[in-house]
Amino acid sequence: MLRISAFRLLGRTGASRLSLLEDFSLRHCSSDPLGVRGDTRDARAYFTTPIFYVNAAPHIGHLYSALLADALCRHHRLRVPSAAATRFSTGTDEHGLKIQQAAAAAGLAPSELCDRISAQFQQLFREADISSTDFIRTTEARHRMAVQHFWGVLKARGLLYKGLYEGWYCASDECFLPEAKVTRQRGPSGDLCPVSLESGHPVSWTKEENYIFRLSQFREPLQRWLRGDPQAITPEPFHHAVLQWLEEELPDLSVSRRSSHLHWGIPVPGDDSQTIYVWLDALVNYLTVIGYPNAEFKSWWPTTSHIIGKDILKFHAIYWPALLLGAGMSPPHRICVHSHWTVCGQKMSKSLGNVVDPRTCLDRYTVDGFRYFLLRQGVPNWDCDYYGEKVVKLLDSELAFALGGLLNRCTANRINPSGTYPAFCTTCFPSEPGLVGPSGRAQAEDYALVSAVATLPKQVADHYDNFQIYKALEAVSSCVRQTNGFVQRHAPWKLNWESPVDAPWLGTVLHVALECLRVFGTLLQPVTPSLADKLLSRLGVSATERSLGELHFLPRFYGHPCPFEGRRLGPETGVLFPRLDRSRAWLVKAHKT
Repeated sequence: MLRISAFRLLGRTGASRLSLLEDFSLRHCSSDPLGVRGDTRDARAYFTTPIFYVNAAPHIGHLYSALLADALCRHHRLRVPSAAATRFSTGTDEHGLKIQQAAAAAGLAPSELCDRISAQFQQLFREADISSTDFIRTTEARHRMAVQHFWGVLKARGLLYKGLYEGWYCASDECFLPEAKVTRQRGPSGDLCPVSLESGHPVSWTKEENYIFRLSQFREPLQRWLRGDPQAITPEPFHHAVLQWLEEELPDLSVSRRSSHLHWGIPVPGDDSQTIYVWLDALVNYLTVIGYPNAEFKSWWPTTSHIIGKDILKFHAIYWPALLLGAGMSPPHRICVHSHWTVCGQKMSKSLGNVVDPRTCLDRYTVDGFRYFLLRQGVPNWDCDYYGEKVVKLLDSELAFALGGLLNRCTANRINPSGTYPAFCTTCFPSEPGLVGPSGRAQAEDYALVSAVATLPKQVADHYDNFQIYKALEAVSSCVRQTNGFVQRHAPWKLNWESPVDAPWLGTVLHVALECLRVFGTLLQPVTPSLADKLLSRLGVSATERSLGELHFLPRFYGHPCPFEGRRLGPETGVLFPRLDRSRAWLVKAHKT
């Protein structure tokens, strides 16, 4: 029997007129200048969130993970509308010592605790309009079968052996810790107690015989994988961090616990004295959802994108790829990592009483409003801060005033009495700035607007590809501001439909603004699905005209017919987004659970 002394496993836990005209140039003489339509990248895509531990109710960090995956998935559906081309899984992680202990403390059976908390996650995700195709629970029979099969493959390939583990274990983080990752802190009694250096959670000395995975064999293969694919882990700082970790020793990994100590889990096949380590169990969920071990999973696995929090990076970027390689499979296609949310500059904590209830936020700021806030303000590279005033200021500025005000202006009966998409006048707004004649009214800034909105879909797609949804929303918001500037500059409310001089230009101003709104509504669908539906319905855009493949921006400008020209607008849908600053009572520094 081999003796293993310790294992490394960390926490679970304004330009001139001339320059603007030159910048526009002939490269924009197409309604699809950058080729977004038809660019579907890989047809299939499989997105996953982590499965969330059921030791406590969901908070905004859990919702943020789900929203990132949801937005990526919805954007892919805009590219590839076929429902069969996209899968998106989320779920709950329900095994482990922490669940076993939490259930005992609550006077519940583990299954009862799991049912209760898992239902809270499912309800939150329904209310938040998370469009997952599967919600998996690790207590399901299909998952147990997949985990035990995966274990059998590792064993058959000679990658598991029995050994004696002696060292620190953190039940709160469900991980083994080397001595270097343990420190001492004074407990409630004043005595020095061993705790995890990273999480601060208590640790205990453990000595038991376990099954061990030959992780040490995979250090170089993992390095080759990451060095050969700079996009495998994004953003780049996390990719760099994993490579740095791999410069250190990579000891073998304990992958089971004594069942007399941990009974709430999946038994090791053929050895009921051992329970499969909760992280191996949990990670296999990504395979369970796509049909593993049946052949179906093979067509989906190469398209996998994991969306995870930075606290579980090591599990997903080192242990999981190593286990996959050991089982004869490839590492995940991509691992997208995000940072955490603080509340008024402090880490969320039950002891501080500042844990934000996401369901309260969905109710107070609306579902689309809170989705927009988290995805607009959340930057994956670093921690982001939440407080109520910040939410209200952003949503009022960008959704209620800028976007909602623009829609109201362009569809108001006083300015658009016919309730239609007015005609576009090519003599008022010719496609080449140099052709502006006596009837032309377009200015250099107007060509800059057309250029910006024409390239916006491709710009947004690139940001999604780079896991920078906040930059995609920033780009949309910038174009909304430009469009409002365009409308303000030409003041259609000062023009007269009865005037043969004013009417063509008035119609053109509204046509351009409505076309811009159509682009914004289409691109906002992954983030604010209900708001985008309301906007597009008001414009009279049918359900079959809302994909990126149908996004032919301002075709009349480029010499093509416009299917919307002369079409009646949709019925009045009311205020696009409500002003939130009218209800000051909603503002609180944190919404406590």
